[in-house]
Amino acid sequence: MPVHRPGPIRPRRLFLAGLLLTAFSLPNLAPASATEAPLAPVAPVAPVAPDATSTATPARGSAHMGMGVVAHDGQGGLPSGTRAAQAEGVDVASYQGNVSWSTLWSSGVRWAYTKASEGTYYTNPYFSQQYSGSYNVGMIRGAYHFATPDTTSGATQADYFVDHGGGWSRDGKTLPGALDIEWNPYGDACFGKSQSGMVTWIRDFLNQYKARTGRNAVIYTATSWWTQCTGNYGGFSASPLWIARYASSAGTLPAGWSTYTMWQYTSTGPTVGDHDRFNGALDRVQALANG
Repeated sequence: MPVHRPGPIRPRRLFLAGLLLTAFSLPNLAPASATEAPLAPVAPVAPVAPDATSTATPARGSAHMGMGVVAHDGQGGLPSGTRAAQAEGVDVASYQGNVSWSTLWSSGVRWAYTKASEGTYYTNPYFSQQYSGSYNVGMIRGAYHFATPDTTSGATQADYFVDHGGGWSRDGKTLPGALDIEWNPYGDACFGKSQSGMVTWIRDFLNQYKARTGRNAVIYTATSWWTQCTGNYGGFSASPLWIARYASSAGTLPAGWSTYTMWQYTSTGPTVGDHDRFNGALDRVQALANG
């Protein structure tokens, strides 16, 4: 009887079993077509750029005098005349940090305003250094409030201002508080107010400020904004006008005022940028301080 020799069959079975094990251990990949290119390495995903609106809108509290002037009214030229005839001043806010008041005094600056508050939610963390520092070098100083008529009433903001550095004292060195009312950096230029609504808001602020301090607050504004947002209302001439215009002259003034008291003429002056002229020599600044 012939003997069966299984030798050639066993290696073949082992080979087939190995193929099956290999197939089960591989990932489940679909076969690539003959024309399919090999997969390229995956590149890191680049960060998505912030929305244009969010990058253009500053943080609440960061507003300051004149931040909308160049964008809306442009700039060009510098005033003529001497500082003896028009006393030089500056206005400062928190973004300027600790101010070198001695440098400004040496350059001829004799009066200054410091941002004290905004709305009813912000006070300047540098207020003490800026407000007291100008006083300590000999300047006549005052404080200003950046108005946000879309957040709370005029009377409420006047109280907040007075309670956070915007008061007045008859010491011969303190100017009446100023209401900074200009383009809204956080949204609608007129803060969502109608022209009559804006006039009412400003009146409420001024009335409350005078009730608290006995002084008429200074109004800081630009003629183009005043025309757009109040309808060029002419009934606030009891308040000294601080006009914003970066040019060789103060230009056309808002209705009701035949002359300005102060003029912010540049945001690119020496040391702090925002420079101003008083409509008169230093004795007129002292007269305003004395009331």
